[in-house]
Amino acid sequence: MHLALLLSLGAAAVANAAISRNIIYFDQWHTTELPPKNLTGAVTHVMMSFANSSLFAAQPAGKYKPFQSIKQVRQLFDHELNVCLSIGGWNDNSGFDEGVKTSSSRERFAKNIASTVDRLGFDCIDIDWEYPGGNGQDYKQVPNCKKRNEIKAFPLLLKEIKKYIGRKELSIAVPGLERDMIAYTSAETPRINESVDFINVMTYDLMNRRDNHTTHHASIEGAASAIKRYISLGFPASKLAIGIPFYAKWFTTKNGYTCNQPIGCPTEPLEDELDGSDTGKSGSMTFEATNFAAPPAKLAITPDNTCGVRAGFKCAEGSCCGESGWCGSTPAHCGTGCHFAYGKCDGIDISSSFHQALKNGYTDEEKGAQWYWDAKTRIFWSWETPELIQKKISFLADTYGIKSVMAWALAQDSNDWSHLKAMQKGFVGVNT
Repeated sequence: MHLALLLSLGAAAVANAAISRNIIYFDQWHTTELPPKNLTGAVTHVMMSFANSSLFAAQPAGKYKPFQSIKQVRQLFDHELNVCLSIGGWNDNSGFDEGVKTSSSRERFAKNIASTVDRLGFDCIDIDWEYPGGNGQDYKQVPNCKKRNEIKAFPLLLKEIKKYIGRKELSIAVPGLERDMIAYTSAETPRINESVDFINVMTYDLMNRRDNHTTHHASIEGAASAIKRYISLGFPASKLAIGIPFYAKWFTTKNGYTCNQPIGCPTEPLEDELDGSDTGKSGSMTFEATNFAAPPAKLAITPDNTCGVRAGFKCAEGSCCGESGWCGSTPAHCGTGCHFAYGKCDGIDISSSFHQALKNGYTDEEKGAQWYWDAKTRIFWSWETPELIQKKISFLADTYGIKSVMAWALAQDSNDWSHLKAMQKGFVGVNT
């Protein structure tokens, strides 16, 4: 059956069931190449990402300005759906840390969110405080022992938010690794559940820069482990949505090791031992079109120091086009992630390694994951194929009754939309 017809049938099925959700995060950094409407007919929620949490902790509140209007976002789809405001993100802790502290700060935080939602016309709120209780980006500066109060205060904050937004839906994004589920105790999870309408489980980034041995960043086994844990803590399966990443992750392995298996190969230090900052030995690559585009035969030298595929310029001779798309001569510009076709580079050609991985990757049938080790660069790659996405959705629906899905992020699969198509097909399949 044609995918567009499948999606139209899926949208009708979901409308009738009124319980399964098909959620896509729409981030402010990827807004140009968006999927055609015939591929998104079953999407039920779009999460505009992100509003900084500090805006809502302040008094008076800071004024959030969306990167697109609600009307513009709705026009990206050919059916009615929920447009939600997502607050937070991986590196956003400070506003939450302040907002959760006291009953008055929680009330202020909640009121500020409610007034913003009403002013802009959002249908729902997503709290993307990924690490309440500790293990956030600042865990070296603010140790977990100083955030223990957040474990009991987090449910109170959610309760206050739900009180002020009323009938609008409230969701949370939660970590996929058990070591990060600090706030989700057997005592507090039922209290959290009372306030939230659904939970977006980040069943990806299951390997990150805090690890020192390789494993899959996304897998069927890893997703099942996270889902099983959250159900055991008290979240109903009907509220859980499984996460799907539209990106691959890479990690540098230690010299002198041959990594013929995906699990357990030692890595270089991926974060600074003292402050937890990125060492540049790991990263990610999305499946967006710019990461597959060949550079033009003739490139002009940049007039404004921007460079790379998006800018369409190369750097002046002797200058490097850094991962950020700016020319320079620092190690950050010239090292790992540097764009080889757009200037001088001293580091590893991540783009070439990425395409080699996609061409020659292996499927870990036992874990349900895709991987590749580039012996020349010592780069370990981990990602999900479209086939594995469908298998993951089907397995978790059959095993745990999970029929909702979530993806990061809308425009990050623009090369051929194959991961988005697989997600939509899998979602429709378990809901019809």
